[in-house]
Amino acid sequence: MTFYESVNIEAPRSMQRGASTVENSVYFLISSLTQLQAARKTLAVSVQLLIVFIGFFHESRYDFKEMIMISGSLIKKFIDLVGRENVFDDKADLVTYSYDAAVLDPVVPAVILRPSNYELVGKIVGLCDENSVPVTVRGAGTNLSGGTIPSANGVVLMTNAMNNILEINEEDMYAVVQPGVITAKLAAAVEAKGLFYPPDPGSQAVSTIGGNVAENAGGLRGLKYGVTKDYVMGLKFFDAHGNVVKTGSRTVKCVTGYNLTGLMVGSEGTLGVIYEIILKLIPLPFHRKSMVAVFDETAKATETVAAIIAGRIVPATLEFMDNFTIRAVEKHSKAGLPLDAAALLLVEVDGHHAQVDEDAEKIESICRKNGAVSIRSAKDVYEREKIWTARRNALSALAQLKPTLVLEDATVPRSKVPEMVRAIETIGKRLNLPIGTFGHAGDGNLHPTILTDRRNNEEWKRVEEAINNIFEKALALGGTLSGEHGIGLSKSAFLESEIGAGAILFSKNIKSALDPKNILNPGKITGE
Repeated sequence: MTFYESVNIEAPRSMQRGASTVENSVYFLISSLTQLQAARKTLAVSVQLLIVFIGFFHESRYDFKEMIMISGSLIKKFIDLVGRENVFDDKADLVTYSYDAAVLDPVVPAVILRPSNYELVGKIVGLCDENSVPVTVRGAGTNLSGGTIPSANGVVLMTNAMNNILEINEEDMYAVVQPGVITAKLAAAVEAKGLFYPPDPGSQAVSTIGGNVAENAGGLRGLKYGVTKDYVMGLKFFDAHGNVVKTGSRTVKCVTGYNLTGLMVGSEGTLGVIYEIILKLIPLPFHRKSMVAVFDETAKATETVAAIIAGRIVPATLEFMDNFTIRAVEKHSKAGLPLDAAALLLVEVDGHHAQVDEDAEKIESICRKNGAVSIRSAKDVYEREKIWTARRNALSALAQLKPTLVLEDATVPRSKVPEMVRAIETIGKRLNLPIGTFGHAGDGNLHPTILTDRRNNEEWKRVEEAINNIFEKALALGGTLSGEHGIGLSKSAFLESEIGAGAILFSKNIKSALDPKNILNPGKITGE
């Protein structure tokens, strides 16, 4: 029995028409997996989301009788505006867009709209404002904080039909894109021209640039190159009333007016609906070298992270994997990882050949000094790809082990990584919960991943306690609730404990001033 049969509804029209969304593609995988073996690497994230979602779907309840329906006259206006083929309001479609990658209860929206150009987006926002209807913008739905869970009486505005790279300027090194452009597609397009767009979230094969901007997404290369906000030069978006707002410019420097670009990046769709993005590009590195360092004690690996940073070396990537994660990844990917290792550090340095060789030698020396059992360097592009595919498969590998997976992104100062990892291990043992820890150790951004079954109420209470404990420890170490996943719904209750009542009030005042009817993705970040 399929999921759609289990809730007694037909497969969604959006799937039948081949809408390019994660949730549709994962169900397509079920029926055609044997035909897709050659595309296994490309589909890793989709498979990962399938594993995470499939158990969650079957335990969820969708009460359509309790839905607050928007008026038929407004639905007709939407149909007249974007065409019947781009308005989805049957039960199957509504269920399909009721969730994202966060482990939260789904919320069934009133209607899903798929505009094909920015003029239509502005008119949709204007109609929502006139009728006081909430609107949640959605890219691929891969965010992990509930940022795209809609309102029960609201509109889901899909961006996947606005997926064009409008310009790649090689001379001034910038790109102009629509919000539905897939992150990896942009990266490949600019790399073909000898340029580089560094932000690389784990979901880059399916995530969209618009979603990356809304969540201020990070990735493996954040240590050296920063995160999405460091590459957004300008935006065009619609405010809550459907008016066009332009921020930033194509110039390297721009201090004209308030920094509205900075305000919008990471605002999770609560302040405006973005329809065009100007992104900074940089030269593609001349050379790269990847290494794997093996440790027989977790503490030695985490202390090595701090030592590398203290040694004034900034790798492009410095990733950590504990033994629990190593075993899961090796079972999943057959990458040749050492199962007896307590922890691994996966390191990449890039730049000019001489600098790369010098940095690699220094890192190898530091690793050995801090107790590395062995260090292996990739001999060619194939081995390099194998290393990073293994790392990117960490989440999908862990997701196979239990019905529910809770991935957090507590982030601490880099010197505090050893203490944070010890704390996570202690929390897991005390609460009898399996926790696999991996992540961007070089920038302090760890991903403690709790494996559980949400249907087990007693165990879920322990999971909630573990999450609270992890957040408390991260903040006690001078860290933050989220390094890259955003606040959304899942962390809004914890926000005041980090930023204080004053910042909460200031944020709410900004929101109420710019969106007086609270129609733009209500409930996210501050909880209102």
